[in-house]
Amino acid sequence: MTIAGINLVGVLLGAVAGFAFGAIYYTLLSKHWLDAIGKSEEDVKGRAAGPFVTSFVSLLVMGAVLSGHFAQHASGDVDSAHAIESAALLWLGFIVTSMATNNAFQGAKVKLTVLDSAHWLGVLVVQALIIARF
Repeated sequence: MTIAGINLVGVLLGAVAGFAFGAIYYTLLSKHWLDAIGKSEEDVKGRAAGPFVTSFVSLLVMGAVLSGHFAQHASGDVDSAHAIESAALLWLGFIVTSMATNNAFQGAKVKLTVLDSAHWLGVLVVQALIIARF
């Protein structure tokens, strides 16, 4: 189902897959992430659902923008290589630059920028591959 060139099924499945990727990624790297943000497991246990809801909504928006990008720049017919290339370029141009700038001004460790931006690269690649298939 497509609306205004945006593949809604691909966007929804991409958001779910991106969320799952993040859950696995941060579970595997939780100790490094906690060190990078200067917190302990006890500090982050029992968090409210708010950040997770925000994350999922953000993933839907990202997927919709990525799908719209494909529709405008590839006539909707995107192969896996183009999907990965587009995801990586958008990641480098917008996500890494924004995160690096924000984290630098906040005085965050470079480790946090590396961990979080690598997560978003994975999310965008997963979403791009799924959207390209639908």
